[in-house]
Order: sequence, then C-alpha cells, then structure tokens
Amino acid sequence: MKLVKKAVIPAAGYGTRFLPITKGVPKEMLPIYDKPTLHYIVKEAVDSGCTDILIIISEGKDAIKKYFSTEGPYSAIRDRSRLAEIDELISKANISYITQKTLNGNGAAVQLAKNFTGDDPFVVLFGDDVIKTSGDPVARQLIDAYQRTGKIVLGVQERPDAEAILYGVVKKGKVDGRYTEVLGLIEKPSIKALPSNLCSLGRFLLTPEIYDALLNTKTNLGEIYLTDAIASLIPDNRVVAYTFEGERFDLGNKFGFLEANIQYGLESEYKDALISYMKKITS
Repeated sequence: MKLVKKAVIPAAGYGTRFLPITKGVPKEMLPIYDKPTLHYIVKEAVDSGCTDILIIISEGKDAIKKYFSTEGPYSAIRDRSRLAEIDELISKANISYITQKTLNGNGAAVQLAKNFTGDDPFVVLFGDDVIKTSGDPVARQLIDAYQRTGKIVLGVQERPDAEAILYGVVKKGKVDGRYTEVLGLIEKPSIKALPSNLCSLGRFLLTPEIYDALLNTKTNLGEIYLTDAIASLIPDNRVVAYTFEGERFDLGNKFGFLEANIQYGLESEYKDALISYMKKITS
C-alpha cells in the first residue's frame, strides 16, 4: 500500500458570510489569534507526514501565496524569531497552487488536483475547518485508517439535528470502535430525512478512483459535491467512516470563528488577562 504524502486544500470560496472583510482579505487568511486560518490547516497536513501540498485558490487570493513564500520584503529581516513558525512550516513542505476559475463546487475543486495527485492516495482538508487535537492531527488519523482498511475514509463526528442538516450525513452500518460501515451518504438532508447524526466534517482520505466518480457526478444546483462522488463508490464497499478525535471549529460562520479565537487565546500568554476580561464583561 502506498504511503500518503500528498494533501489537497480547497480554498477558493469567496467567504461571503464574512463580507465586507473578505472583499479584500481571503477568508483563509483571517487570523485565529496570531496566525491565519490556513496556517493551522497546512500545519495539520505537514504534521501528518505530507510533504507535497496543493492549495486550490480563486483569483484575488494572492495573499495566500505571499504568506507561504520565502520571497518578498520579509525575507530581508535578520531577526527571524517572530517568523520561526512559518519559516519552519515552509521548509517542511512543497506548496503549490492551482486556480479554480469557476466556483462550481468542492468536487470540481478536487478534480483540479488530478495531475498533482496522480496515482497516489491523498488527504483533502477543507480550508474553512480548523480541528484542534490533543494527539495525532486529524489528517494523520485518516491516513492510519486508510492504511488499515485500504478504503476511502470520511472524517466524521456526531452532530445534533440542527447542525447535521448542513453536512453530508452517513447512513450507518456496522460499527467497530471509531470505524463505521457506510451504507449511504446524503448531502444536506432535511431533519425528517436524517439517516443518522454522523456527519462528514471537512476531512477525507481519497484514492485515485475518486476522479472517475467525479466525472460521472451530476451537478446539484450548479455545483459538483465531493460527497456525491464518494457516495457513488459506496455500493462497491470502497468507503469507510472514521470518527476522528478533535475539536472542530467551523470557520464557515462567524460564531465558529469567534469560538476558535477564544479557544486559542486561552492557550496564549494572555490566558489570565482574557479570563479576567471575560469575567468582567459577563458579570
């Protein structure tokens, strides 16, 4: 079985929920404490053993390229102490980019990675999901699940009904610890049609067969959904769900963004000051 060394990060969306700031700043570059969202996601891939990373962007997101570049005005700074984290990250991975000119779904974005991934398995990390773990990063957890099963792996967790309807939801079969047999996968079902509360949450381990599946996937309201392509492979027993360990922050909405900043702020040098301030304004 091939080692998993490649990661794909779709980050082409406009971030309309965060307008007007995203008119000038890519959503993926909005800061969580002192680093942009995308820093945490790239670090997850690197810490999971990925050495080649493809970031799928749209026009106007040059700020992403600048951040992960070794060139530019910041390259002349002699005291690198405040840039140590990003310098280290850049040194550990080959980061490349491709532009998604038509924003027609996350499945269409993944299609653009075909030449990059070739015949290799790869992880997909959505650009608006930061997941904090106390042990192995989520991408590493999925890689290990693939090494055990040889199948496409969905990164999943249970969510309440009101949240589950926003995601791809698994129709569950047999459960073996963190592994769940996938009998079906429904994208954004109604509450009445929920097959379970086990939701696909922005992390995938994919094999090259996904590309033929994407070619044969019909558009849904003008978009190609990755989960629809994965669902087409379920009858051949090619998909398994893995309940990952970690606290996920949904940065596709403002509250998730606030949650992430508070959580990471509480782990910073300003922990005591932040707690004191929150007590003051909530008393």
